[in-house]
Amino acid sequence: MSGFCSTMLPAAAVFYFPWEVNSGVVRDGESVRVFGRLTCYQPEESRATLSAQHASKEHHVAIHTGFVEPFNPIIGAQYIVLGELENAEGVREMVRARVLNCVDGVNIALLQKAINEQRSFFREREQRQEDAAQPAPVT
Repeated sequence: MSGFCSTMLPAAAVFYFPWEVNSGVVRDGESVRVFGRLTCYQPEESRATLSAQHASKEHHVAIHTGFVEPFNPIIGAQYIVLGELENAEGVREMVRARVLNCVDGVNIALLQKAINEQRSFFREREQRQEDAAQPAPVT
């Protein structure tokens, strides 16, 4: 396709763990993917809450559902959300959902392992690119 510029596309959303979303690791406006168990849905406010257990602590992620409504929420089911992180009134951070999929039955431990493997791959690839970009030593 002539005239197509890949910089016109938004950056791919990165998978973040629920405990990372509210920790300041993610910048406001960044595209994110996050998973968790649907523990609360307030249709009148277009707001949902996903929860996940990590290191004996329960972590919550607020989700704005306005762009994905109407949807049929299943309280207690696992969901994956694709959206943008934004500051919101009453919560530190909120993900404005563009996609909200029920993935009940997914092996969460395996999903976490896959996310870690993907991160490791990207880190290694980035390191190889940086090493290749450095000029060779002059002898």
